Amino acid sequence: MKKLFLTGLLLCGLFAASCNGQNGTKETEVLLQTTAGDIRVKLYNDTPGHRDNFIQNVKAGMYDDVAFHRVIRNFMIQTGDPDTRTGDFPKVAPEDSMALGPTIPAEIVYPTHYHRRGVLAAAREGDENNPQKASDKFQFYIVTGKFQNEEQLVGYEDAKQQARIVELYQQKVQEHAEELEALRRAREQRKYENRLSDLRTEAQMEIDETPPVRFTAEQKRIYRSQGGAPWLDGDYTVFGEVVQGMKVVLEIEKARTDKSDRPLRDIRIVKATVLE
Repeated sequence: MKKLFLTGLLLCGLFAASCNGQNGTKETEVLLQTTAGDIRVKLYNDTPGHRDNFIQNVKAGMYDDVAFHRVIRNFMIQTGDPDTRTGDFPKVAPEDSMALGPTIPAEIVYPTHYHRRGVLAAAREGDENNPQKASDKFQFYIVTGKFQNEEQLVGYEDAKQQARIVELYQQKVQEHAEELEALRRAREQRKYENRLSDLRTEAQMEIDETPPVRFTAEQKRIYRSQGGAPWLDGDYTVFGEVVQGMKVVLEIEKARTDKSDRPLRDIRIVKATVLE
């Protein structure tokens, strides 16, 4: 498979073994027994598609023996690819591969869930091939991240605003493709460049009319005191969090890796179990 590319209350999020979900029902927990130690996670009820898919994968044994195939210091640890399993495990059927087919529709519940340290999120292909931000069926990551300061957080906010302008500008260029192509063919270079400039200005003005996306006071407090990966906020589905075993996650993060960010010494999920 392709390489693809994590608040509730603190006491409920990181230290409690179990707490109630958004809709008042108990949240499902899963135990990941790894070669580095045990990690216990809970799955949010307000991302039901991802919750149910994850439970289905666990019960089907799809995470047994999978490797942590992508580990990046001060960012995250990624796993879940069934094709990293060894031995006699069956391979994923072509129709279930992300390259060919089904993904999970995005369930981005933002800013309720954001990329603070310890959250569980779904990997996915990039926006160019996946503008709907649909998630991979199997691969997921746990955020480790790093501490952020005010200047960094403002920088991420500004970068997201600029990305919105670029995205809208590109949409406008596509909408006026025939007009622009006619100018190019007629070798009306100045008119062509002026039209592009007009479209860029239109995009800037339209985005400026809408308030920029800003981090909440709670997000800023958590990112400063606990850390995380705020540059991913609003773009990936966060569907759970670690409730026990964060020290194990941080140990895995320290693994030496090759140029592809894969640990030089295999680290695997031995067994994944839904806790009833």
